[in-house]
Amino acid sequence: MLYREAGDFKTSYTADSQTFPIKFDRTAYWLLLIAAAVVLPFLVNDYWANAFLVPFLIYAIAAIGLNILTGYCGQVSLGTGGFMAVGAYASYKLMTAFPWLDMVTITILSGFITAAVGVLFGLPSLRIKGFYLAVATLAAQFFLVWMFNRVGWFYNYSASGQINAPERAIFGINVTGPNTEAWAQYLFCLLFVVAVAWVARNLTRGAVGRQWMAIRDMDIAAEIIGVNPLRAKLSAFAVSSFFIGISGALFFTVYLGAVEVGEVYGITKSFLVLFMIIIGGLGSIFGSFAGAAFLVMLPVLLKLIGVDVLGWPTDIVAHLNLVIVGALIVFFLVKEPHGLAAFWGVTKEKLRIWPFPH
Repeated sequence: MLYREAGDFKTSYTADSQTFPIKFDRTAYWLLLIAAAVVLPFLVNDYWANAFLVPFLIYAIAAIGLNILTGYCGQVSLGTGGFMAVGAYASYKLMTAFPWLDMVTITILSGFITAAVGVLFGLPSLRIKGFYLAVATLAAQFFLVWMFNRVGWFYNYSASGQINAPERAIFGINVTGPNTEAWAQYLFCLLFVVAVAWVARNLTRGAVGRQWMAIRDMDIAAEIIGVNPLRAKLSAFAVSSFFIGISGALFFTVYLGAVEVGEVYGITKSFLVLFMIIIGGLGSIFGSFAGAAFLVMLPVLLKLIGVDVLGWPTDIVAHLNLVIVGALIVFFLVKEPHGLAAFWGVTKEKLRIWPFPH
């Protein structure tokens, strides 16, 4: 009975076109944000912060980035893991070469470096699309992983080939390194998630987002009505790679602390982020969060139920996770291409007129 629009009227076009036009949605959004920033860090333990909250926030940034490129602009990419590796190695080189830089600046600069690499590998999209573009981005994935493995300059000629994040603090609180508290990692990632979601939402609702969607729906018609395909596609690659680079930098510096590119940023990572936006919903910021939350939480729940409660072997639970994800991808592609976001939209519509029939 609370989810109603009666008496919730608008007096300007700006108010009518805002992200949350219904007052109940705006109130719920601010309450959720306050709870996430003020309450949640002091309620969860280290296990849940490291097992779910921190990876969820980082994957949400990566999913938003890929959704901008694939969901909004229609450019299929299988190179997400490689671009995350660019962000990780960029942050490592910046941390070791410029030890006086703070982590916020390092993470943002890593995003810009990844954006430049993304534009470079996005140039083939001007001539090819669909399956051929997916193969081109897949080639970028393998090339980037090979380069970071073979060129010693990227890992400072370490004998093991592994990169380790130096210790960094903000306002005297460590956000990287072995002595970092889980709540500090969580809040640092939450800062970037809020900023990325805000920027992505405004971009997709503005003129740039309309150009992306016009290219996605029919690129020839979009070009006829004045959309520059060069600017639209490369801007999508740049923004997408910027967000993915930030997620890759956070995954290395804040979450893991030490990585080997072949094991962490391989092709499996690219498919994982792609599955997130397929299950969550293509062309939806909310879908990026829903898909990331689902695929991060699923293995944790399966482990708690299958291993800890039922006593199943770990490998059986891991295979069950793959089967469930595969079945869900087939289900959503066949039954609901817009993923969990579409189900949430239908639920909201039903709540708005409940108890009357739809």
